[in-house]
Amino acid sequence: MARYTGPSCKLCRREGTKLFLKGARCNSDKCAMERRAYIPGEHGSGNRYRRRMSDYGLHLREKQKVRRIYGILEKQFRKYFKMAAKKSGVTGVNLLQFLETRLDNVVYKMGFAPSRKSARQLVRHGHIKVNGKKVDIPSFLVKPEDEIEIKENKRQMVLIQEAIEASTEVDSTEWFEVDKDKFIGKILSIPTREQIQLDVDERLIVEYYSK
Repeated sequence: MARYTGPSCKLCRREGTKLFLKGARCNSDKCAMERRAYIPGEHGSGNRYRRRMSDYGLHLREKQKVRRIYGILEKQFRKYFKMAAKKSGVTGVNLLQFLETRLDNVVYKMGFAPSRKSARQLVRHGHIKVNGKKVDIPSFLVKPEDEIEIKENKRQMVLIQEAIEASTEVDSTEWFEVDKDKFIGKILSIPTREQIQLDVDERLIVEYYSK
């Protein structure tokens, strides 16, 4: 599957905000946004890019920000939008719910991986079980009552151990619970918009694709 393989920090700088793509590094003084808080490129810090952004630009940047947070390319992101538009309810919220319940995102949110990129690798390498069965598809959508588990023979991996130690504050939320001693988490419900802690305006994304 195609995926972005370039510098992660460049994406944060382009969107003008931390996307937390590199785990603990994003919270350290090594974060590129702390040292170079302007868009990348030859003229990134010049006046040329300080002009008022157009309405189209605002819509585009919001869409790109969400797409890059979840590590999804345009074709797949558009597919999620079409799914969200067909589902009853608010399209923008439906879209975020689809993205939030991807298996790679859930593994990351449960604290089993330091970043979504690392979580995606764990899934692809077959280290994750859903309801006792191996699932190696990062885009697999979890549902209520699903149990996500790290395979027993992979629980001592340094990456997983360090992620769990660093995520002591991420125990359980209103839509899932985690037992880190057993390396298992359970989906309690589909997250509501209030439970999806993402500082984005999904309405701009809906308007972008509706034009």
